[in-house]
This record gives sequence, C-alpha cells and structure tokens, in this order.
Amino acid sequence: MPQFDLVVIGSGPAGQRAAIQGAKGGKRVALIERREVIGGVCINTGTIPSKTMREAVLHFSGYNYQNIYGVSYRVKEKVTMADLAFRVQHVIKTEIDVTQAQLSRNGVEVLNGVASFKDPTTVQVASTRGTVVDIAAEKVVIATGTKPASSPKVPINCRTIINSDQILDLPTVPRTMIVVGGGVIGVEYTCMFATLGVRVALIEKRPRLLEFADQEIVEALSYHLRDHRVTMRLNEEVSSVEETGDGAGVVANLESKKKVSGDSLLYCVGRQGNVDELNLAAAGLSADPRGRIAVNENYQTANPNIYAVGDVIGFPSLASVSMEQGRIAAAHAFGRPMSSNPNYFPFGIYTIPEISFIGKTEEQLTDEDVPYEVGVAYYREIARGQIRGDTTGRLKLVFHRETLELLGVHIIGEGASELLHIGQAVLILKGKVDYFVDTVFNYPTLAECYKAAAFNGLNKLRT
Repeated sequence: MPQFDLVVIGSGPAGQRAAIQGAKGGKRVALIERREVIGGVCINTGTIPSKTMREAVLHFSGYNYQNIYGVSYRVKEKVTMADLAFRVQHVIKTEIDVTQAQLSRNGVEVLNGVASFKDPTTVQVASTRGTVVDIAAEKVVIATGTKPASSPKVPINCRTIINSDQILDLPTVPRTMIVVGGGVIGVEYTCMFATLGVRVALIEKRPRLLEFADQEIVEALSYHLRDHRVTMRLNEEVSSVEETGDGAGVVANLESKKKVSGDSLLYCVGRQGNVDELNLAAAGLSADPRGRIAVNENYQTANPNIYAVGDVIGFPSLASVSMEQGRIAAAHAFGRPMSSNPNYFPFGIYTIPEISFIGKTEEQLTDEDVPYEVGVAYYREIARGQIRGDTTGRLKLVFHRETLELLGVHIIGEGASELLHIGQAVLILKGKVDYFVDTVFNYPTLAECYKAAAFNGLNKLRT
C-alpha cells in the first residue's frame, strides 16, 4: 500500500495550497481529484468561469463606456453564449495548466478518482477506468468543496431550468430570466444578464440582498439593479416551478400566490458539501444536513489527524480564504502552527458594479456600542472616476470617533476588489484614518478616494 505523509482530497484552491504547503515542508503528498482535470469547482465551474464571463459581458456590452459614449454603445450588438464561452474556456485551460505546473514543480503526486475513507488512515481511490487503489495517510485534508443545492420544488432540466454549474450550457442568451436566490452567486449572475439587456426577475426570501454586507452599499447596488430593469421580489419564496405548455418558458409560483414568468430560470439557493462519497463514518466523522464538516480553529475535525478546509466547512466560502485555510491546516498538521484573523478576511463580490469590503459594518458597530464616524468619497468626484466613466462608485471608511482607528472599508464600483487592499493594509496594521490625509496618492487614480473619504469623515468631527 502506498504510504503518504499527507493526502489531500480535492484540488480546488484549498486543496492546492494544502498540498503545496505539505510538499514545501518536505512531506510526501498525494492530491486526489475526481475529475480528469484539476482545479475543482473554482477553476472548472465556479469562480474562474463566472468572473471570466463577467469580463466578457462587460466587454461585449460596452458597459464601462456607456456613460461617455451613450447607453446605445455596444462592442457587439447580438451577444451569444458562444461569445461568452470562448473567453471562459481559454482562461480555464490556462489556469489548469498553471495549477498542474505548480503541483508538479512541488512534487505533489496527483491521483484521479473518487476518494473514500476505509478507516481514519486509509483512503480508497476508485478511478474512472475501474481501478481501485488503497493509500495510507498519516494526515488527511478534506477539501472537496460544494455543489449547487437542489430542491424538489425546482426540477432542473438543464435546458430552461438550470443551476449555476450549467450557465454556459444555455443555448442562447434568454430575453427574460428568473433568478431564484439573492446570495452572492444569484446576484452576480443577475448583474451579468441584466447588463446584457436581459429582463431579470430576482426572487429572494430574505428582506434584503447580501445580508452580511454593509446596508448602504447593498442599497446602492439594489438601486443600480432596478435602474437596469431588474425586478426584485424580496420576502418571497418559490413554492413550485413548472415549464410552460410549449416547453419554451418557465413559470415560478410563489408562496404569496404570485406567478413570475421567464424564458429560463436559474436556481442558486445555497450550496451543498461534496461529502456523499467520502464514507465519513469510516473515519469517525459526520456532516450536517448541508454537507458541512465541523472544525476547530486549526481546521481539525473530530479526528485530530483529519482536517477540513474550504467551502466544505461553510462560511465565508471564498476562494481566497480557502487558500489560506488549506495552507494553515497543512502547516499545523506537521507542527508548524500558523494563524490568521478571520476579522481581516477581505470580501470581493463580483456584481456589476463590484463590491468589496473588510472589517466592521455600521450595523455591527452599532450593535457593539462602538462610537464611530463615516467618511465617503464618490467616484464621480475623482478625476479617475470620470476618465473611466464610472460615476456610480463610492468608497466608505468607518473609523473610531475618539482614537481615529480604521474599523472598516466598504467599496462599490469598478476595481473595488483591487482598491480595497490599500485599506486592508492600514486596517491590519491598526492605522488611523488620518494616515490617508497625510499620504500622497498618484493622480489621477481611484486610490485618491481614500484621501477624499478621510477628509469627509474628519470634517464631521469638527462640526
């Protein structure tokens, strides 16, 4: 039986980093991936395809230039799903090649097949070619990720009723679309299709979108969606979904007895952990009803020699955070403790315009009775915002009224996820908001928003 110091199950961001961290520590590492290609959901069906599709949408629609050249400006009048898929497939192939090279360079042995536990230290790998191999593992990292959750109320048919993994399988760009689910995935795809001119109806059972984000920023996004003719049905839940008589459309029946019609329906209410085939019981482990595995602060499961990282352990389910979890778990497994502070994890939501934030929201600080002040800068007041044609963006700084310590940064606008990292550094280093006042930023740049927002906030303390 092959012996490995570390066996990693799943080759997404969490699995890749765990495997490479183990290899860099001089350990013999095996990485098991059920697909014939590596990269997991992130590269093949999730993060990379959706973000690449977003860039293709922005390009073909001419969105970034319509404020300057007019709303009728287009790079291509009739955008097809093939147009979007072409760019996506190119990026996927490149990312797979890069990941394979990294694993090979670090001496990680990649095994293709379905992994399952035989006991806490033995993992069985059943390949698609019919071969079955048992491997012994001193330590195991579970990084199997998630799959779209399903519901008996929504019969996925892969044509007119689809989940987020099947977006690029749509034969054409629909004229009208129903999106069920106002979480990150649902809102991102709502933005993309609305930008292409699709009439989108977004159904969400909660009273607002993206409840974990700053309310003011989400309100700005909601206004922007409505401005792009998105109909938002909040506080509404789907009771059933059916195809129209001719099979060319879909009707969503709501609990409130309303009916919403469209050419297609995208169902993206939550994700389910990929644990069904792991035989967790053989390792003394279990998962909750949503397939999530419980872990401690070091990402150890109930068995201290088995770790779980990435989306399979639940929130925040970010590729960037999954990478860090994988690295920390593999280091801890072999006596090299590392740590990171979840309070400083940055969030990037690739809506149109994109949202990014770090630190506390106003709502959290209010609940905690922390005295705070807010400074806001608008892209339309910054020269680079005018040059780029983005006049809807804004940057918001939240800081302590007495100590002036920076407590949170919240941005909506193009480039938000890049721009955030300036604030991230100041926040982690316990910097004060007057740092931005005393710093010279290149001109013209969106980074100047930090200075403008700092002045705005500090001026409020003097009134």
